[in-house]
Amino acid sequence: MKRPGPLLTLLAGLLLAVFMLTLNATTGTKNASSSYQEASPSATPQASPPATSTSPPSSPPPPSKSAQPNADYAGRTDDNSSAVAVSLRGGKAIAYFCDGRSKESWLKGDVKDDGTMKLTGKHGAELNGTLNGRSIRGTVDLGGQRYAFTADKAVKPSGLYRATATVRGAKLDGGWIVLPGGKQVGILDRDGKPAAAPAIDPETGTVTVDGQTLTASPVAP
Repeated sequence: MKRPGPLLTLLAGLLLAVFMLTLNATTGTKNASSSYQEASPSATPQASPPATSTSPPSSPPPPSKSAQPNADYAGRTDDNSSAVAVSLRGGKAIAYFCDGRSKESWLKGDVKDDGTMKLTGKHGAELNGTLNGRSIRGTVDLGGQRYAFTADKAVKPSGLYRATATVRGAKLDGGWIVLPGGKQVGILDRDGKPAAAPAIDPETGTVTVDGQTLTASPVAP
């Protein structure tokens, strides 16, 4: 029996080579396809909606306080020895304390929105008070003494008046408190010497001093 010849051996080798090439090509295609599928996203990503900031609701502002209304106040000390008048304008106040004989003081300062006030004058004089409704309740410290007082809202001609002038070479400075009911308490200072002041005409403010007519005007800060 004859052995296969070289031609048969060569043909068998050629078929084996073709089979291997076909197998490699098929495997490479599958691998490439698999790699492509792995690299490809499974789903198209969707843009997430922008985050919306929700800030907490702001609390309403506190109610604003309004300045105390313009008005005049007049009254007496609790011991009935003196009178006190206060004129309030635009959050500022000027006050006059007077015993109608020799003791007096002009004071001024601010009035807070809650109605409290601290007014100061010469020689350490001080008025502390609180406006409550239609009256001011407080104290005046003067000359080492404290005077409690109540001053009610005044309606003209009640209120606080002042006149300054030079008469016959003398400097005059007068202060008057016209109380509700018409009674007056005042001091006229002549060159630093205080004395009881003559009455003014509440309707016109005129007063005669040493034969000369002066006009006392309502006082405002």
